[in-house]
Amino acid sequence: MTGALILVLAMALDSALGEPRWLWSRVPHPAVLLGRAVSLLDRQLNRGDHRRAKGLVAASALACGAVALGWAISLTGPLVEIVAAAILLAQRSLVQHVQAVGDALRLSVGDGRMMVARIVSRDCRGMNPPQVARAAIESAAENLSDGVVAPAFWFLVGGLPAMLAYKAINTADSMIGYRTARHERFGWAAARLDDALNLIPARLTGLILAALSGRMRDWPAIVADARAHRSPNAGWPEAAMARALDVALAGPRSYDGAMQPLAWVNEKGRHDVGARDIDAAIGLLWRLWWVLLIGSLGIAAWTMLPSG
Repeated sequence: MTGALILVLAMALDSALGEPRWLWSRVPHPAVLLGRAVSLLDRQLNRGDHRRAKGLVAASALACGAVALGWAISLTGPLVEIVAAAILLAQRSLVQHVQAVGDALRLSVGDGRMMVARIVSRDCRGMNPPQVARAAIESAAENLSDGVVAPAFWFLVGGLPAMLAYKAINTADSMIGYRTARHERFGWAAARLDDALNLIPARLTGLILAALSGRMRDWPAIVADARAHRSPNAGWPEAAMARALDVALAGPRSYDGAMQPLAWVNEKGRHDVGARDIDAAIGLLWRLWWVLLIGSLGIAAWTMLPSG
């Protein structure tokens, strides 16, 4: 069975089952195990001198361990590999988390704040309805790239070992890749590796979103907004999503009680963002998923053609 066909089946399995609570309430999810590994390395190595070098050692150990584990799992056969790849994809769980914000926002702004606080790290207590909706849509766009497109891309490139290595580095970046007093040096390697691994997937996500929404004419503006974003990669799917929905995203927001004057994405778009826009974003998540699925099917068919 080809790698592309395994990916197709894994995507179908993830879209059907998502993250079954009955399973992950009994055994730790792989993301939890990766998080524990990152925490262990942080406790053991993030001390004393040469923290940047130690952070490089930690990131390298995570990546190499993930590659070895992915290779070992792939030896057990395609069925296990399909299940493992499906676990590392996040399409259905992403849709469910974002939809929960839209459903809650229809009830009240307080319910919306409570649900969006589960998927973003910014301060949510004082958010008004448009801010809640913007946060949900931004999370949808960024996690579409990080949780769906990038894992699928790296599976096509290097199978389960590459996919698991990506997830390990992405998890490390989410935990230690911040410019804080403790992690600015130790987390530098994980953050830079994550930037490199997401370089192509983020731009690919933005390109597909722009094409699906008929907004390729806005590509120069999408590029400009993406380059002005604080993240070298997150701006691409966010800028494309903003123009697909004709809404303004990002902009100033509060972290740890301090307002951050971040740039707007598509500032001239609508600012009265609401639950309907969240629904529209979810529709785009599924449309892009279908593009990935059909594209992977095409690759699988092409690789199975007889040579000569």
